[in-house]
This record gives sequence, structure tokens and C-alpha cells, in this order.
Amino acid sequence: MSTTPAPALTIAEEIDALTDPSFMTSLARGLAVVRAFSDSRRPLTIAQISQKTGIPRAAVRRCLYTLKQLGYVDAELNNFSLRPKVLTLGYSYLSSTPLTVSAQPCLNNITRQLNESCSLAVLDDTEILYISRSAAGRVMSVALNTGSRLPAYCTSLGRVMLAHLPDAELDDYFARIKLRAMTEKTIVSQKRLRDILIEIREAGFALIDEELEVGLRSIAVPVRGASGTVLAALNVGAQASRVSRRQMEEEFLPVLLRGAQELQVLLP
Repeated sequence: MSTTPAPALTIAEEIDALTDPSFMTSLARGLAVVRAFSDSRRPLTIAQISQKTGIPRAAVRRCLYTLKQLGYVDAELNNFSLRPKVLTLGYSYLSSTPLTVSAQPCLNNITRQLNESCSLAVLDDTEILYISRSAAGRVMSVALNTGSRLPAYCTSLGRVMLAHLPDAELDDYFARIKLRAMTEKTIVSQKRLRDILIEIREAGFALIDEELEVGLRSIAVPVRGASGTVLAALNVGAQASRVSRRQMEEEFLPVLLRGAQELQVLLP
């Protein structure tokens, strides 16, 4: 088995590769333009969005014009930014999913017990999507909130969920992801990651040691539905200088496992 991932397609190439006659390319491009703002804290130009997505500038311009007319985007000269109305696109999911509605008390209880931040996430394409969070303090340089996204391969939440994917879905994941080092400790070997995922599936938890960010250590467990399928993951993150791996396994893990059992009753 080759361990070299295939070159990642641009968003535009992924869209253009879909030949279903019912597929709306214009809608897909519009959504891609909205997502282009997800990792930017400053306004973007048409050229920057085109470069990030691979969508031609003319198409980006039309998407932004439409989004501006609908109230989702604001523009100042040639700089574009999202408006608060864009939050309504995700609110329907967050407000209608039983897990997101009912999980917060469980996460808050874990945070009170451990005095550490606790998060709940689902796997969305190649990333994890935070759907609920209880913060005890700032442990990362990047602020995490509901709706935040991070790469799955170098997070404890992501690895727990990847470990339980069917083989075909995991192969597809590795075919589409570009593994890059976030820190000196980040594992970017596909073969090594596959071995680790097998270990995680057998152990029932994932522990990440400064692979996402220097100084951050986290541990995660799967959250299963009634059928036993892993639908989400629950984790706790802490400063590596303050919490050891052993402490995470001996003190944090039992609390997380109890929390995962509580959340299981909320899932179909």
C-alpha cells in the first residue's frame, strides 16, 4: 500500500468533477466562497478567495454579489467579510440536533470535575466540527467555539472518529487529505497513522501529545449511538506542562467514558 497521498484537489476541481445532472454547481460555488472565510480573521479580496478555492474570479465575483444582496456578506471597496446573518445557516442544525441541544450540561459537569476544557465534535469531511464546548480557560492559541474546525488526523477527537470508520471510508479520507506537520511532533506518515488508529480502536480512546499545538495535550473517547455506531467524540484538553499523560489516562479517561455513556442516550 502506497503511503504517499494523492495531490489534493482544489474545491473547484472537486465541484467540477461531479457530473450528476441534478447537481447545482452555482450553489456549490457559493457555499465554497462562504467557507473560504472560515480560517481568516480579516476581510478577503476576490483574488484571495479565488486562490483559496480555485474558483475563477468572475464566478467568485458573482457569488459575492449575490451573497451581499442577500445580506450574508459585507463589502468595503474590494474587501469582503461575512455578516452576522451567515450564522443562520448553521443555527438550524445546532438547534435541531438532540445531541447539541442536550450535551451542554454534560460537558459543563466534566469541566467542573476536571477543571479543564471539554469539547464535543463530529467528523465533517476531513475535519472535526465542534458542536458543543465547555471552556475552563484558554489552552490553545486559537480560540475554539461551537462551529470551529480543525484537521482530524492530528486531533484526539478526529483520531477517535477516524479509528472507527469503515475501511473504504478511511481509504477515501487518506486519498483526499494532505498531511502536514502542525508541530515537530505531528505524525504525517500515513502508515504510522493507520497503525495508531488500530491501537485507538482497540484501546477505546485517543491521546494526542503536542501534535496539534506545542504545549497542548488532549484525550478523547468515542460517543456511540443506540446501534453502537460512533457518531461523535468527546475530549478534554489541558496544558502539557501541567497534566501528564498518566494523569489523563488515570483521572480524565474514566470521567470522559462516563460522559460518553450519558450522551449515548441522546443519540438515535
